[in-house]
Formats: sequence, C-alpha cells, structure tokens
Amino acid sequence: MARLAGQIAWITGAGSGIGEAAAFALAEEGCTVILTGRRAGPLEDVAARLRAQGATAHVQPADLMRAPAVQAVADFIAKTFGRLDILVNNAGLNRSDRRWNQLSADGIEEIIGGNLTSAALCARAALALMRPAKAGLLIHTASFAGRFVSPLSGPMYTAAKHGVVAMSHSINMEECVHNIRSTAICPGEVATPILDRRPNPVSAEERARMVQPEDCGALIRFVATMPAHVCLNEILISPTANRSYLAAAASKL
Repeated sequence: MARLAGQIAWITGAGSGIGEAAAFALAEEGCTVILTGRRAGPLEDVAARLRAQGATAHVQPADLMRAPAVQAVADFIAKTFGRLDILVNNAGLNRSDRRWNQLSADGIEEIIGGNLTSAALCARAALALMRPAKAGLLIHTASFAGRFVSPLSGPMYTAAKHGVVAMSHSINMEECVHNIRSTAICPGEVATPILDRRPNPVSAEERARMVQPEDCGALIRFVATMPAHVCLNEILISPTANRSYLAAAASKL
C-alpha cells in the first residue's frame, strides 16, 4: 500500500541524480510530484517515465536562484493543490575552478547562489504553504562537505553546504511549533552528474563504488515515511569505500 498516497511533493534538481531518484521513490509511495530544475528537457523526460508508471507528475522549470521564479512555482502549487506536504530541496551545483586561487567573483556568486540561496528561497516558499496545515516535511540535500571541511569540494561549496545544514536545524527550532520537520541529508560521494565538474576525472570504476542516486532516493523515502511525531534532524551517508578514508589509510603505510 502506498504510504504517502495523496501527498504533494516538490522536488528541486529533479532532472537527474538524487532528485530524479527521489521523484521515483516518492511517486511509488503515492505522492503527486512537482519537478523543478533549470532545464525543461530533463524534467520532461523524468515526468514522462513517471507517468508511464502511473504516477502524477508536473513539470515546473525555474532558476531557483531568483526569488520571483521560486515564488512562481510555489504559486502554482498553491493554486493547483492548495497544499504542500514535502519539499525535497535538492538543487545544487559546483565548478571545476573551485579553489581560492581560481575562484572568480562570478564563480563565488554561482556556487553560493546555486547551493544556499536557492535552498533558502525554496524553504521559505515551502514553509508558507505548510504552516496553515500545521504539517510538513523539508528534506535538504546537503553534503559531507556540509559537516566536514576538506579541499575536495572547494571552499564555497563547503561554506554553502554548511549553511544548508545550519538552515535545516534552524527550521526545526522555529517551525516545530507548527509540526513541521526538517532533515539535512549529508551524502559523501554520490555517482551523479556533478562529478563531471571535478577538476580531476572520476573513473567509471570509482563511480560504481560510490553511493548511487537510488540509495539516496531510498533514504529520502525512509525519511518521508517516518511518522509525523519523528524528526530525523541530520543524516550522514557515505560509500563504504570512502576514498578520503582510503587515501588517509594508504598514507600511513
């Protein structure tokens, strides 16, 4: 039996990777899904495959770094459904020129905007839809970089994802009075297209040993199907073959 039948889920960054996997996982549990991202083409492809499986999917492309664009999606949800039960706040990006000696001003604005500003704008819009119902769940894709500092992800991505984790905890502090819950999921390396922006190529063999998007989709399903009196504040998930741990172990040999 679908455990989330009748619920409305808004998923950002839904055209690929974790967002795509989350859309399928939540749709399988009975959610109507609203798919948002910058490019309409990948969203339409995901929506078509969801509909082929009998799910209800709506495509709402938007540049989530722009407040009016975020509000336009929220207005669509309010007008069409009159409610929002789940936000999967997943949109994010990175650049290959990510080190301090490479960063441009535009690069700083893009990374902070694409990971933190967009997440905050979506959270703000979602909360406005959830408060009247005194219920709701926000699930944010942060990162291991949101909990630990290392050179791998770059300083701006690390700072932005730390901000996402802090944002999620602050939502629980303020919004628990409305029975609204917020979860920050902090994945280690996940085999998604964002790896293509790494300064050093990541092989197919290495990607196969990483956390897969479907693993994150299953975790998001788990969070979403927990009872309303349970808040999973923060979750770390990483590959068993964590490359940073393996490198540290090898350096001691």
